[in-house]
Amino acid sequence: MTTTLAARLAPFLPVRLVAATARAVYPRFEPELARLAELCPSSCGTAVDVGGWYGPWTRRLSRRARQVVTVEPVPRLAKLLASGAPPNVRVIQAAASDRPGTARLWLPSGDAGDRGVSSLVRRDIHGRALDVGCVTLDELGLRDVGFIKIDVDGSELAVLRGATGLLARDRPALFVELECRIQPIAPVVTYLSLLRYTGWVLPGDSWVPLAGFPLKAHQAEAQHVVSRGLLRRVLPGGGPRYVNSVLFLPDGRRPGGPVRDHGSHAVH
Repeated sequence: MTTTLAARLAPFLPVRLVAATARAVYPRFEPELARLAELCPSSCGTAVDVGGWYGPWTRRLSRRARQVVTVEPVPRLAKLLASGAPPNVRVIQAAASDRPGTARLWLPSGDAGDRGVSSLVRRDIHGRALDVGCVTLDELGLRDVGFIKIDVDGSELAVLRGATGLLARDRPALFVELECRIQPIAPVVTYLSLLRYTGWVLPGDSWVPLAGFPLKAHQAEAQHVVSRGLLRRVLPGGGPRYVNSVLFLPDGRRPGGPVRDHGSHAVH
């Protein structure tokens, strides 16, 4: 991924302005967020935002769930989230994983977290690291969890393994960013299928079963879109829709919006 104009300008702009702008335009970048009612049940007691960044999911979840718990490992971003959070939001400065302790969080050189690509899994875009604390979702003592969003750039399976007890007890909906260019997605899909979760994607106006959508081939074909950055991708003519997130629902549940069934020809 190349450095985007927004990421280069962010250090020179008031951080609250950058955060507010990112939250405002994000539903155009990730249209699933604009249809949150189809993902997060109206009866949701606790929603969890793993990888909070500037808070586009945290803010909107706070209007729908009684409580939101946001887990963000970048100290600067966690402080920003906590300072402006609604009263029903609790921010935890840590990385979610499959065991407590400490780990190295990797970021691009010169990036303070603005690009939203920090990860416990080092890639070629990463040039520096900082030590962060790790927590498991199971150890947080959460109750009545109805929805979990996970955006961790490669350590999705570790986050899910650290929430196995919670998933078995509360059966929350899961919204997981899966990028074939970062990590193979099959282990996550297989793990969740063993827990009786089924995946759904939103390539257009209707939800499509993941089993009938060639996610790997789609991402390979549309990978060039990733380098355009957030602002260029939300402007008119910003290019094709790049699908990189999957809604996982348990026990045969289906999304609340329109559903279009396809044949099973997916490439995982």
